[in-house]
Amino acid sequence: MKSLSRWTVGTMWISTVCAGVGLLTVTASAQDVRQDVRDLREDRQDVRQDSRDIRQDRRYMSSDTTDIRQDRRDISSDTRDIRQDRRDIGTDRQNLQNAEKSGDQSAIKADRQDLRNDRRDLRSHVKDRRSDVRDLHADKQDRRQDVRDLNHDRQDRRADRRDIRQDRRDLHRDVSARRAR
Repeated sequence: MKSLSRWTVGTMWISTVCAGVGLLTVTASAQDVRQDVRDLREDRQDVRQDSRDIRQDRRYMSSDTTDIRQDRRDISSDTRDIRQDRRDIGTDRQNLQNAEKSGDQSAIKADRQDLRNDRRDLRSHVKDRRSDVRDLHADKQDRRQDVRDLNHDRQDRRADRRDIRQDRRDLHRDVSARRAR
């Protein structure tokens, strides 16, 4: 009895290894559950952040749409002003020709001044319209970028929702495995 057989020593060694592995797997399983819960929480936070980003992108798109409408109204108003200035210039030219025919110097001087003022107004309105057209293009580009951002955020949210489903499956699998032991 003092000496143990090889078979007994081998059996004891295998039992010890199995017990150690069993304890390690229980510990690893607890760590797996903890990690799965942490992953689930992070993915839920990601989904909430993506939802906030989507709402913000929609607000930006709405603001850009409002800006685009305002720019179009401004362009329309400037175009109307340009047409009116051109009509005024034509009228001033006709008045200047009539004043030159009549020879009235004060009328000629006044008509030339009116013509200069109307030309200055025309240049100002043309410049305003160019600026409004640039603003319109910039706002359209901003809206396009916001649409791209919205689609990207939606894709991120879909991926995060898939991750949540996978994390739930992993958590359920790890908890079930832990309970089975």
